Amino acid sequence: MSALATVGLAVGYDRAVVVPELSVTVPPGKVTVIVGANGCGKSTILKACSRILRPLAGAVELDGDDVHSLPTRALARRLSVLPQASAAPESLTVRELVSYGRYPHSRWLGSGHPDDAAMIDWALAATGTAEFAARPVHSLSGGQQQRAWIAMTLAQGADLLLLDEPTSHLDTCHQLEVMELLARLNRESGKTVVMVLHDLNLAARYAHHMLAIKDGRVAAAGTPQEVMTPATLKEVFGIRARVIPDPDTGTPLCIAYLPDPDAGAQGNG
Repeated sequence: MSALATVGLAVGYDRAVVVPELSVTVPPGKVTVIVGANGCGKSTILKACSRILRPLAGAVELDGDDVHSLPTRALARRLSVLPQASAAPESLTVRELVSYGRYPHSRWLGSGHPDDAAMIDWALAATGTAEFAARPVHSLSGGQQQRAWIAMTLAQGADLLLLDEPTSHLDTCHQLEVMELLARLNRESGKTVVMVLHDLNLAARYAHHMLAIKDGRVAAAGTPQEVMTPATLKEVFGIRARVIPDPDTGTPLCIAYLPDPDAGAQGNG
């Protein structure tokens, strides 16, 4: 199980600080979901953790190693990333795209790893993309493309998965399928999963640990029950909320309302 932590992390763009100081530890072997309003710094944090952005200060540590000190391939064998927006060349087939996930395992002079074919087949099957493996990626629907990119991430075989909005462009059924897949990978393979989600109820259902971000800082952290409270939801999202137990799972279920302009009520818990 991989342990990921940020230590005094400050990160931004062109010296404009988005995350001023962040020190958090991701529970190894668990599913952590980062939530927050648009522009709060969620994706910026994930980019810093995946080494896409270099910190302005502080560090991101993987099992105690600064990720910026690790060779690229060595890091890619331990950590795989699904960015928010990805694009593939028009001629690239789904299977070819997924095969790129095996690049960190290639040997001297570019020879492949003996497990490459099996891992590619498994990733295609796990994401339901095997049926169009021979089709060009650009010919697929938005949801199908998203599953193909997730398959590439899984083929990498890393113990730590960082995913920025993995359910974007997916209908409700496929959102649930992706979340169930990630939950199963965590449960059966012990993979540590860190993802950014907009859907609070999906986050609460599948997360072991949640981070609520406001203005680049942690407004609340803990279990879904600890984070999904009317007070936190008002502070982070500016909404009134009723939070009730999901009838089937018992996890927090948020029913959101616009703020009451007269009473400024927080809603009932």
